[in-house]
This record gives sequence, structure tokens and C-alpha cells, in this order.
Amino acid sequence: MSVPMSRALYTAAQVRAQDRHAIEQWGVPGFTLMQRAAHAAFGVLRTRWPQARRLLLLCGPGNNGGDAFLLGALALQAGFEVRAATLSDTAQGDALLARRAFEDAGGVRAGAVEACSRERFDVIVDGLFGTGLSRAPEGAAAQWIAWANASGRPILALDVPSGLDADTGVARDPCVRAAATVTFVAHKRGLFTADAGDCCGALHLDRLELPEPTSPPPDAELLRAHGLPPRRRNSHKGSNGHVLALGGDAGTGGAIRLCSEAALRAGAGLVSVATRAAHIGALNAARPELMAHAVEQQADLAPILRQASVLAIGPGLGQGDWGRALWQAALDCDLPQVVDADALNLLAAHPAPLPARCVLTPHPGEAARLLQTDTATIQADRFAAVRELAARYRAVVALKGSGSLIATPEGRVAVCPWGNPGMAAGGMGDVLTGIIAALLAQGLSPWDAACLGVGLHARAGDHAAAAGGERGLLASDLFLPLRELLNADPN
Repeated sequence: MSVPMSRALYTAAQVRAQDRHAIEQWGVPGFTLMQRAAHAAFGVLRTRWPQARRLLLLCGPGNNGGDAFLLGALALQAGFEVRAATLSDTAQGDALLARRAFEDAGGVRAGAVEACSRERFDVIVDGLFGTGLSRAPEGAAAQWIAWANASGRPILALDVPSGLDADTGVARDPCVRAAATVTFVAHKRGLFTADAGDCCGALHLDRLELPEPTSPPPDAELLRAHGLPPRRRNSHKGSNGHVLALGGDAGTGGAIRLCSEAALRAGAGLVSVATRAAHIGALNAARPELMAHAVEQQADLAPILRQASVLAIGPGLGQGDWGRALWQAALDCDLPQVVDADALNLLAAHPAPLPARCVLTPHPGEAARLLQTDTATIQADRFAAVRELAARYRAVVALKGSGSLIATPEGRVAVCPWGNPGMAAGGMGDVLTGIIAALLAQGLSPWDAACLGVGLHARAGDHAAAAGGERGLLASDLFLPLRELLNADPN
């Protein structure tokens, strides 16, 4: 798997191994890497806050603190006023050299933040822990983080916001809430999922002039932004697949409407809907391009199934007799399908082998049911959860949430860097199901359909939010930007 460094995601242990390799095999001194990190971070600080002239450094005893001290030395040389609050008077190795360089440049160290708390700073630099903390900050460090977060001053985090788990994206309490983070050597996978969006701010990667690693391969990869290539001029509706959306039990016709219209908007040539008879009139009136079929019993479904090339099952399906009958019919047919919502809950309650070329799209609660655990366990390590889901159900899995993850049964993982809190609203998952089903119908593999579908869905949500704000965003607001993004230059 060849992934550009801009999209490659590594565990913290893998990045530390790259550091060691640079020092031991390429002969780059650790202090030189620290100097490069300080230059990179100071460059971001000056670009992002060009009027800043007063800095407060929060310095831990390790190399993350050393990065901060060297940034402070650069700032002093540029005419800034700089104070440094230090967690400990002890330091060793490169961190000690960095502290001495700061003092030689005229830097002033305060023993505690309290000595600086009445002063006004333009930017606070977080150099407390980076990736070097495996538990919640305690004692003075916890107090400093809480004070910095409440100060009203922007925080620049070095490598990783202190308190954020670099592997899982889980924010321990307390955790730095940075306005920007400069991460070094390689992207850490935890900076793109779970709580990371609330803690990292704007992310900047600096490779510190190191060559790209040849091994090991990255643990995961970021999705890339693209659409689909133009269609052949000599094509027809049958060339682009026939999606059958199954769902919409009593009172949930809107869910299957959103799913089926999303399949149309994402380019499926034909979209049929198998739903309760009560919903047919509304579907025909609102979206006549859909072929709506009343299905009240499993026998009604057989002729419709024969015409379909892909199934989208789950939105509004329910878990009663009607929903179970449609779900069983889907399990019995050998068609690619996207499984969502109550279809996932039925699968969790009664595990069964899935047809080939399936994509599952659980949110954390559904994922917990599928793995017989709880939501907190899923969120504690989303990478482990999505890999276990894909392996257990032998399907591609898209684990939804902040920083959605897509996994194959073999363990390949992609992470979505787009999306916004406005998308935490009813109907968004139904739209995603329809998008992925349409992409399957147009010939994409389950992996490619899930990756492109998740990316398009999140990017469409960002475009819609940019037009009117996040609060009040509707799932149907994604349809227009979705169409535009899908038809954009695929490169």
C-alpha cells in the first residue's frame, strides 16, 4: 500500500521508531530534529498570529518541553517577550540543551503558571507532554491545562495537544484545546477521530526534512477528495445500476425517502423503493423519479428483487415482523448491499453470514450492539473497533462519527478528515446509505464505494454548513453540493 505522507497515518510508536531511525541510521542528531521542530512551529505561530509579541511557554520535562524552549529562543531572537512556566527543574539530554539555549537567549523561567497568570499573553505554547503521556494529566499539569483553556488566549500545541491520546483520539480530562497544532515527522492517527476535532484546531504537519519511510507501512490513511470520471457519452440508465432501497415501516417513510433520493443524486441509473403502502403516495408526489412499490409481505418483494443490482436496507426498517421479513429476504439474495440502521440491529440480535460485497455503516451505538459491548468501549478505540467489526462480519465497515473510519476485513483503514457537528442530525445516515449504494451500483468495489461515499457525504455537509451554518442543517441540504462534488474533477 503506497500512501503519500500527506495522507499516511501512524501510531505514536511508529513515529517514535521513525525518530530513532533518523538518529541511528541517518545520523540526524536528536537536537537537530528538535531545532527543526521549533523552527516549523515558530513559522506557523508567526503566520497564524502575525501581531503576536508576547508568548507563554508551558514546558514539560521531556522533549516536548525542549521543542517549546527552542521555539521560545527563536521568539526572543525575533524581539518577542517570552516567559516559560516549567513543570520541573530537572531535565536531561536534548531537553536540557534546549532549556539552556532558551536561558542563553535571555529567556525567563517561572516555576509555575501562577507566577504568570496576571500577565497578558498573545499566544500560549503547549509543550507539556505531546505523545509522551499515557494517562490523564495530574497535579500542576492538570491545573495549567485548565487555566490555559480558560484564559481566552489561543493555544499552539506542539506535536499533540497535551492530554489527547495520539493513537485513539480520546481526550483525557483535562486536555488542551488548541487553536492550532503543529505535528512533527508524521501524522498521528488519533489526530483525526473521536475528540481530536475539539482539541487540535488547525493541523499542520512538518516532516523535519526527513526522507519518507520505506517501512513499516502506515497504520491507516486519510481519504482523498475526488469525484468520479465523466460518463461515456454512449450510456443509458441501465449502465449505472439499479438500487433497491428497503425500509420505511409505519411512521418512518422519511428515512427511506432520504436514502432513495440520495441514491439518485449520487448517480444510480434507477432507484426502486420497497416500503409500506401508506408511503407510496407521498413518495410519488415528492420524487416521481423513484419507483415506489408497496410491500406488505415478503412475497411482494420477489419480483422487485429480481430487477435490482444493489440493495440499500435499514433506513426506517424497524425490528418488527415486517422489517424482519425484508431483512431475511435481503440475506437470502446474492446482491451487493449497504446495511444500516435497523438492519444492523437485526444482524446484531441474530448474527448471520452476509452476502458478498456488503458495506455496513454503523454509528457507535450500533457498533456496540454488533460487538456485544457498550458505546464507551467502541469510542475508547475506534480503530480497534472498526477492524474487529470488519473482520467479524467479513464486510467493509464504515464506523460513523467524528472522524469516520472505513475498514476492510484484512485490516486496511481509512479516516475521513471532513464533516461537522451540524451533521449530527436525523436522516444523515440514511443519506450516506443511499450514496454508497449508488456507488456500488455504478461498479465501484465495496472499499472504494465506502471511501468515496463517506468522503462525499462529509464534504457535502461541510459545503452545506458553509452556506448557512451548522445548526439547523438538514440531511436533504446535502443533495445539491453532493451532486456538484460527485461531478468535480476526479483528480
